[in-house]
Amino acid sequence: MFSFFKKKAPPSETAPPAPASPAQAAPPAPVTAPAAPAPAPGALGWLRNTFGGKPVPEQESAPAAEPEAAPPAPLSAAPAPVPAPAAEALTPAALAATAPERKGWLDRLKAGLRKTGSSIATVFTGTQIDDALYEELEAALLMADTGVKATEHLLADLKRRVKEAKATEPSAVKGLLAEALTDLLAPLEKPLVIGEHTPTVIMVAGVNGAGKTTSIGKLTKHLANDGASVLLAAADTFRAAAREQLSVWADRNLVEIVSQEGGDPAAVSFDAVSAGRARGKDVVLVDTAGRLPTQLHLMEELKKIKRVVQKADATAPHEVLLVIDGNTGQNALAQVRAFDDALQLTGLVVTKLDGTAKGGVLAAIARERPVPVYFIGVGEKLEDLETFSAREFAQALLA
Repeated sequence: MFSFFKKKAPPSETAPPAPASPAQAAPPAPVTAPAAPAPAPGALGWLRNTFGGKPVPEQESAPAAEPEAAPPAPLSAAPAPVPAPAAEALTPAALAATAPERKGWLDRLKAGLRKTGSSIATVFTGTQIDDALYEELEAALLMADTGVKATEHLLADLKRRVKEAKATEPSAVKGLLAEALTDLLAPLEKPLVIGEHTPTVIMVAGVNGAGKTTSIGKLTKHLANDGASVLLAAADTFRAAAREQLSVWADRNLVEIVSQEGGDPAAVSFDAVSAGRARGKDVVLVDTAGRLPTQLHLMEELKKIKRVVQKADATAPHEVLLVIDGNTGQNALAQVRAFDDALQLTGLVVTKLDGTAKGGVLAAIARERPVPVYFIGVGEKLEDLETFSAREFAQALLA
């Protein structure tokens, strides 16, 4: 923020010196006044005090009236107060400017959702708004795995918006659908908060193949970039090479890891949380073994991990995340239901939204089990995992 203000309102350019009037030129004697007048309140004085820049000579920007000057009449010609040009730099539009890296992410998201978007966009190529258009749109939304309940909600909301806007062109309906989808997804938009607890214990679950361990590595990178110290717990002791895979991510991100070859997942989790508290870590990320919601005995093991973590820290886990594969469509919604019932999920990470025609599953989740979506991913690279924005997702889906 400081660099922004410095760029927008450099002190040396904000108050040009007022020309002195020859008729009122004063003899040199009064120049030996005790001190220059204090800066008038406003943006100029604030910037000078904040950034410690070279002060602009106040006697040039606002010459003091001198007792020996001519009669009172010339006083009416005194220079008007200098306005604060820095005020324009504080507009919300300037502060909310999109960073270049975010624009690059949006381009990748649009590319990842292109299959879903193209199947929906063809609906709006007609010439009129009629029942046939809504029927085609309903079929397209269902094919995109939006789900019956979310599709019915979107269509009813869309018809209301079309009537209120008095839209007559199908192309205008597409924009109204984006607004309706944004409002539906808005409850899922919530930031991941770190720092309320030390350490913040994040337990990560997911079925095999959803990209759980890879997402943990990417999340570790995000946290480390923000200055958080992270400790990883390799509690996925059932899957072959899972511990080694997480160790690779630990090495890449230069963070510590707690692991035991063939150890009990709950015991590894307990040791990691205890170590995190002792070492003053900001975050402990616990990688649990992949589970299928139909494997009840394995789901019970997840519950055990959560109970044992609470023995190491009565307030933990502070976040319970589920990683779901965006390609699985309605099966992803079934996973959210099952894991939420077992663990009381606090957030989701949706992966593999690249090259899929199933991107509408987030609408189904928002309508039937609105667990916040912290991150979405469109590829394997570190930068392909980003925070979720309802408006960005709706616009990318219908681009």
